[in-house]
Amino acid sequence: MSKKRFNEEDRENLSRNKYVIRVSDKAITYSDEFKQLFIDQYMTGKTPREIFEANGFDVNVIGMKRVEQCADRWKKAYQQGGIIGLVDSRKEASGRPLRRELSQDEVIAKQEARIRLLESQVELLKKLDTKERLLVAKRMNLSKAKLFELIKDAVDQGLRRMTRYLCELLNVSRSGYYSYIHAADSRLERARSDAKAGELIKKAFQRRGYKKGSRSIKMALENEFGIIYNLKKIRRLMKKFNIICPHRKPNPYKRMAKAPLEHRTLPNILQRDFRKGIPGLALLTDITYLPYGCSEMAYLSTILDASTEVLSHNLSNRLTLEIATDTIDTLVKQRRPKLHKDAFIHSDQGSHYTSPKYQELLKQNGLGQSMSRRGNCWDNAPQESFFGHMKDHVDSRSCTTLKELQREIERYIRYYNNHRYQWGLKKMTPVQYRNHLLLAS
Repeated sequence: MSKKRFNEEDRENLSRNKYVIRVSDKAITYSDEFKQLFIDQYMTGKTPREIFEANGFDVNVIGMKRVEQCADRWKKAYQQGGIIGLVDSRKEASGRPLRRELSQDEVIAKQEARIRLLESQVELLKKLDTKERLLVAKRMNLSKAKLFELIKDAVDQGLRRMTRYLCELLNVSRSGYYSYIHAADSRLERARSDAKAGELIKKAFQRRGYKKGSRSIKMALENEFGIIYNLKKIRRLMKKFNIICPHRKPNPYKRMAKAPLEHRTLPNILQRDFRKGIPGLALLTDITYLPYGCSEMAYLSTILDASTEVLSHNLSNRLTLEIATDTIDTLVKQRRPKLHKDAFIHSDQGSHYTSPKYQELLKQNGLGQSMSRRGNCWDNAPQESFFGHMKDHVDSRSCTTLKELQREIERYIRYYNNHRYQWGLKKMTPVQYRNHLLLAS
């Protein structure tokens, strides 16, 4: 009990409150109506001080300690016996009559207050039952942060005093929930930081008009924006903002051309040693299919320096031997970059590359020849990878004419050689890496 005593003036002021039955110099006897009203308002989220002051009590006169003691006592009584537990049993057990009879208005007010309390309790139980079922239905496969957010929503909607119960219902700790609430400012700051970084990642993702993966985004940010993010952050933000890099679909139909008997295959000189570190030495070639228009088909032949860039390409709507020989002619005619004196062409065992005419053309131009093992695409992996990435970015089916497709292919090859940073090339573009190798030699 509080040690604060009331003087005569305090007792007179307190006795005027309709919720006070009697007051002495040490204690106040509150009406059952006020106790029920207190529980009703406390369950809606109000504090004990707010409830006392809203109902005409001066907390400075009563003392905050006495208010807190009353709140604790009434809450325990309500938890044990409900509304009946709030009834003052002393007036019934003593057998002494009340000092005064309640007036008719007081009786009506008391009954109305009781009815309001019962109605509010019914509404609270309905609300709690609905919220319970909603929370249980939503909690499946959610992270703890999402569960804490559900609890916060429930608390904000009038279940402020049910935090412990809601945490037990969703099987999370109260300390974790309160830590989540207190970290709201830091989460907001992180969200702002993520939004700012996400805009930069989106710019790098669409840089030069071609979509990129996380590693390409990292290199583009470093080289063109001067910003360094680690891969984990980039991948997290790509997932958060739904930035999806195009993925190649596996081709279940591997068409391997069978060489006729008069065609001659050659040994595998390259042996998958793609990173020779010498520009213009190991050259890879292959042909791929590019559908365009309504039902048209184009064929692209390229020559790729295994260490650096695309050196030559040829697009045709006919799959004849000339598509491969014209690519060689274009390679020989170009002035830069210069080929190594021991340069050789590596290909698969397709009929174009086993053709006597093709092999003779290579000899005339001083080029050696190497071939992959039969049915083994990994022996020409960089070339296959280039075609795969190109098809991710070049939508050939949207091109209506061969000329339009030619422009798109040339545009992508310029981008690939000059602007596409590669992780395996020390985060440089193919042209930058070629110049780097030439300076190093």
